[in-house]
Amino acid sequence: MGFFMGNVSFKKIMIATDGSVCSRMATNHAIEIARLSGGTVYAVYVVSTDYFSSMAVDLDWERMREVLKKEGVQAVNYVAGTGEMGGVKVEPVLLEGHPAAELIRYSREEEMDVIVMGSLGKTGLDRLLLGSVAENMVRHSKIPVLVVKEKCVSEN
Repeated sequence: MGFFMGNVSFKKIMIATDGSVCSRMATNHAIEIARLSGGTVYAVYVVSTDYFSSMAVDLDWERMREVLKKEGVQAVNYVAGTGEMGGVKVEPVLLEGHPAAELIRYSREEEMDVIVMGSLGKTGLDRLLLGSVAENMVRHSKIPVLVVKEKCVSEN
């Protein structure tokens, strides 16, 4: 069966995670949606190449890439562990590229029913300088995006 809202069924739930506190809060929502619907969560982390566009491709880039991959593995493993505790199947996915573009591409190709993600809720100069993956997702995704905006404090 499944969790239905009208004619909407959430069987393939994508959590776009970056390992942040906000992503962990969003994970709880995604796991609950999957638990209620009997769906599967796809924990997706994108190793961002945005930072490397101006760097020379050398050892430093490769080292940074490995650090980001390790962070990605930790992020998707967190989602998998949370899913396991809730009795929900989680598929970990690591991608590489521009985060919003990769998340949109993957969600479309894999025919996700909904995308769940956290938002730091940055405004002003912070948002302008950093860009907003959540904002890009909401604007450009053809798949519904649930942005969890809770009061979350950065670990740093």
